[in-house]
Amino acid sequence: MELTPIQKEILTALISLFRQKGVAVRGEDIAKIIDRNPGTVRNQMQSLKTLGLVEGVPGPKGGYKATKDAYDALSIASMEEEAIIPISRNGKALEGLTVENISLKTLRHPVICNASIRLLGNIREFNASDIIEIGPTPVNKLVIRGEIVGRDDTENVLLCKILEMISLPKKPVIEYMSIGLVTIPANASIHETSRILLDNNIRCAPIMEKDKIVGIASFRDVGKALANGRLNAKIKDFAKKEVVTIEGDQSLFDAVKLVNRRRIGSLIVTVDQEPEGIITKSDILKELVSYH
Repeated sequence: MELTPIQKEILTALISLFRQKGVAVRGEDIAKIIDRNPGTVRNQMQSLKTLGLVEGVPGPKGGYKATKDAYDALSIASMEEEAIIPISRNGKALEGLTVENISLKTLRHPVICNASIRLLGNIREFNASDIIEIGPTPVNKLVIRGEIVGRDDTENVLLCKILEMISLPKKPVIEYMSIGLVTIPANASIHETSRILLDNNIRCAPIMEKDKIVGIASFRDVGKALANGRLNAKIKDFAKKEVVTIEGDQSLFDAVKLVNRRRIGSLIVTVDQEPEGIITKSDILKELVSYH
C-alpha cells in the first residue's frame, strides 16, 4: 500500500502515542507531535479510515487506534508485550522512545559505518551532531553510540554515524570463568599467598576459612603488605572482605554490569550458591577480544 508522507507521519505518531498511553489517541495530540494543524489531521483520518488503517473510538475518552493493517503498511511489528530499548541523547536518558529497527548502511566501507535507526516515539527533538546511545538490546545486548547526521520525520528514522558498537556473547558466565577454584587459607602469610598466585598463574583468589569464603586476595594486596613492611602478616588482614558472587547461568553482560557497578575486579561464580570458580575483568576482556 502506497501512503503519502503526511499519512505515514500521522500513522507513526498514532502508533507511538498509543504505545505510550495504551488508550485511544486524540487527533490534537497527533497534530502537536507532527507540527500540523488539527484540521489537517482530522481530514487525513477520514482517508485512513477508508483504507482500513485507522478505527475511531467514540466517547469522551475516544480518539483513534491503528489497525493491524496500519502496522503492516509501515512495516512495524505489532506486539502485545515489548522490551523497551533505552535511548539517551547527549548523555540524558529519554522517556517514551524505543527502537523498532536498526539498519547498517555501509558495512563494506573500510572507514565509515553509518546506520538508519527507526524509532517509535517523537524524534523531532533530535538534531544533527547530537550524540545518542542505544541499548542494550534484549537478546544480543547490542549497544550503539553514534552521532546524528540527519533525520527523516516521514519514516521516523534517525541517520547516524556509528562511533562505537559492541555486542556481548550470549553464553552463560560459567563458560568464561577461570578453570577450577584456587583458594588461599585465611591464615596464609603474604609470602605463601604470593606463591599460590604465582604457581597458578592467577591475579587473585578467594580466601577460605572453615569452608567459607571470607575475602578476595590479589597481588595488589600483597604489594600493599610489602610496602608496609609486613612480610609475615596474614593475607586476611590486607585482602578485601567483600565477596561478590554471580550464578553461573547468568550472562556475561550481567557480569560486566556487576563489576562496573561494584567497582571490583573479580566475581565468584557459583552454581546453586556453591562456589565453582572465579571470573575477572581480564577474563571478560580476553573473551571480548577473541569474540570480535
